[in-house]
Amino acid sequence: MTKIHVMGIGLDGAAGLGEKLRQIVENATLLVGSDRHLSYFPSHPAKRLLLRDFTEAIAEIRHELALGTEGIVVLVSGDPLFFGLGRLLLAELPPEELTFHPHLSSIQLAFNRIKVPWQDARVISAHGRSVDELIQALQQGVEKIAVLTDGKNTPSAIARLLESLNLPSQYQFWVCENLGGDDERIVETRNFASLQHQDFAHLNVVVLLRQQRNPQLDLEKLPLFGIPDDCFVSFSDRPGLMTKREVRTLVLAELALRPGQIIWDIGAGTGSVSIEIARLFPTAKVYAIEKTAAGSSLISRNCERFQVRNVISVHGSAPEVLETLEGKCDRIFIGGSGGNLTGILDTCASKLNPDGVIVLALATLEHLNTALAWFTSHAWEYQLLQVQLSRSVPIGQLTRFAPLNPVTIVSATYPASEV
Repeated sequence: MTKIHVMGIGLDGAAGLGEKLRQIVENATLLVGSDRHLSYFPSHPAKRLLLRDFTEAIAEIRHELALGTEGIVVLVSGDPLFFGLGRLLLAELPPEELTFHPHLSSIQLAFNRIKVPWQDARVISAHGRSVDELIQALQQGVEKIAVLTDGKNTPSAIARLLESLNLPSQYQFWVCENLGGDDERIVETRNFASLQHQDFAHLNVVVLLRQQRNPQLDLEKLPLFGIPDDCFVSFSDRPGLMTKREVRTLVLAELALRPGQIIWDIGAGTGSVSIEIARLFPTAKVYAIEKTAAGSSLISRNCERFQVRNVISVHGSAPEVLETLEGKCDRIFIGGSGGNLTGILDTCASKLNPDGVIVLALATLEHLNTALAWFTSHAWEYQLLQVQLSRSVPIGQLTRFAPLNPVTIVSATYPASEV
């Protein structure tokens, strides 16, 4: 016979329990729970154990088991095995002595209140933990995120974090507090500043729903150099897939651009590098080469968005599509190779003017080794720039750095004897 019942309970208290569970509680000889949970049964005659320190509480439960005590009921919020006490109890007590009775979790209630299916949601606990997992999910552009908060990582703190990341996607922000209680409240906003001066109940869940971010651009207010990432229309399922602003500015410097040049941008993605070049040098002709239809569409949309007319979108896979481009070019940027880097470099070498420059942005050691092996075997001159950048992000009332993925920038030219 099970000696310990771990029972989820909501803000509706005993009224939210079924008849069978109420009977288990009525027959309990030891009730374990927080002040709030124990207050739902003010007249219960059983011995009470206030759940403050989990280690001490488990030690006391283990002692009661040794004495042969049965009918121990541990009251917890929601589902005991969903970021709850259940995992710790399983690690510390004999599993055969435990039976779990889940209640609706706060995540279930939150998504049902805002009427959004949640089988594909990413659930992240920031309760007593860092927000690293949340930052990663936001940078990846996860469509649906639910965050369990605490007194440090509050809804306001999460809103500040969102603003600081300069994401290419916008998130609809929901705060769901006191779910299942009489004072339940649901707050929805896209204006993060409005959350800075709001107080929320301790029991709350934040839900973030990704929205495509395409606000009208004020071209007069855009910087001439170093366009923010969130200005570009990006891939809906991979909004962070672009050459980041900081890396982009370094790439443009390494290209050593001059007016009137012909530039190839291979693996152009959203077209961010091409558009930067086109705005800086209106007399240049930029070929944005992209193998995916989605990418080519984004390049066209971004060109229209930034009102550039000197970018030519070329849909096709390199190196084959490069052969269709007439004449030679002055500068080549390779941001993506689709696994065909050696073939792309072979073609680029035959198409580049003698005083030309090739710049690559490489994120993997394998592609870096491939590039260096090619340049070495062809006696090209090259130099490497290892880029390891971090952006500041607010963590509660403090600030720390969140790293971007390291990138190696390779700049290469023809052998001096051939120029």
